[in-house]
Amino acid sequence: MSKTIAGFSRVGVVGSGQMGAGIAQVIATQGLKTILVDINPGQVDLAKAGIATSLEKLASKNVITADTRTTALSCLSYSTDFEVLKDCDLIIEAIVENEQIKTDLFKKLDSLLPSGAVLASNTSSIPITRLGAATQRPDKVIGMHFMNPVPLMKLVEIIPGMATSETTTKRILELSHALGKETSLSQDYPGFVVNRILMPMINEAFNALMEGVASREDIDKGMKLGTNQPMGPLQLADFIGLDTCLAIMKVLHNGLGDPRYRPSPLLVKYVEAGFHGKKSKRGVYSY
Repeated sequence: MSKTIAGFSRVGVVGSGQMGAGIAQVIATQGLKTILVDINPGQVDLAKAGIATSLEKLASKNVITADTRTTALSCLSYSTDFEVLKDCDLIIEAIVENEQIKTDLFKKLDSLLPSGAVLASNTSSIPITRLGAATQRPDKVIGMHFMNPVPLMKLVEIIPGMATSETTTKRILELSHALGKETSLSQDYPGFVVNRILMPMINEAFNALMEGVASREDIDKGMKLGTNQPMGPLQLADFIGLDTCLAIMKVLHNGLGDPRYRPSPLLVKYVEAGFHGKKSKRGVYSY
């Protein structure tokens, strides 16, 4: 018999990149039936192998038990067909950080899913209110912003849109806590809380590098050792993805209309060159 948490028993995750795979893994670890869907078959195969490896490592380090690993693997399924999501009561979207693409997906899911299903977005900056307005269920649309890497990071930022019901918010909070996460609630403003503070710091690190204030190594060392962060801002940007950082800065700049959020010209150049960070083997650093 399948498990149910906060009224959710069958969860779909759309997008099998690093974030989507991590979200699916964490949910399946709690014994919920979890379907990971991506239009790219090769990416699905990579996610499946990556989740198996991640669970094995966590079990070997006693972060999870062997039984939990077995449970997670048995609860997970994979597909490139959106039709398999039609019986889900929760979908978490974790695709590219592009508002139009996300909006199109939400419209598609809205027409496919039961009327009571909740649609959550893992967006790190795009307005939840606008995503909800693209559907016939804005009261059941919410932001559920996980941190990377999902299996290890404790925070989930919860963002209700203007039309999101209190019931939806309470259910998502309950689910997040059941996943072993801490939650923070944010109003639906550009960048929410985490990225409204984090991304301008990263952006300013690029400006400092562009202006020759210091080398990339010394910028990162200064912030890592001087402010007790686990990694410097330029290294963190590579880990997040420079294209993602740029997309978030554009959302902040356009949404708030303040010149302090203008993307660094150097960050723009890196992205234009295709240097997107660790995932492309080259960003501020080479990998």
